[in-house]
Amino acid sequence: MKIYLIRHGETKWNKRHLLQGKADLPLNENGVYVAKLTAEGLREVHFDAVYASPLKRAYETAQLVTEGRCPIYTDKRLEEIGFGIYEGYCCNKEGYNIPDPDFVYFFRDPTRYAPPEGGESVEELCSRTGDFMRELTENLENRDKTILLSTHGATLQSILVGIKKIPLSRFWQGGVHKNCGVTILHVTGGEIEIRQENVIYYDEALSTNYD
Repeated sequence: MKIYLIRHGETKWNKRHLLQGKADLPLNENGVYVAKLTAEGLREVHFDAVYASPLKRAYETAQLVTEGRCPIYTDKRLEEIGFGIYEGYCCNKEGYNIPDPDFVYFFRDPTRYAPPEGGESVEELCSRTGDFMRELTENLENRDKTILLSTHGATLQSILVGIKKIPLSRFWQGGVHKNCGVTILHVTGGEIEIRQENVIYYDEALSTNYD
């Protein structure tokens, strides 16, 4: 089995460095453009199935990248981590306006992060993505398939943390993947190998590194 992981294209909140979480924003013009360039880079890849977060930015990315060549199934386990009442707040150092000073642990040390009201912990995120990956990779019908997963920054990171078996304190090792960054996994005999990570098919100047 071969699995392609892709982070969604850019949105207007990415551009403004705002926490998105479950907020359901579409791609902006640049996000659409970058997804189309990524489609060109992956045009020779035949996908047998596509699974996407139901949030617009990830679903639209899957549509653009696959160009309608195969059906897209949605799964809530691929949604972004929820930030509850802090969705829409600025999270970069120039305009940081999150009122809880401890929120920075989300980025610095997720083992000490306490989710805000209506939010989700990093442990909960890892649990649901781990469940999805086990279900996908243990299904013998998928053994010889090539599958695309279209998801989000923290969600994609949680999948890789599970594969690499690294501690939660190092959750952000390597940083957030770029918009439409592509990672390729090979699954053989229950073992998952990362063949490439966070590769882009466009000029890097077009990317933002915020969820």
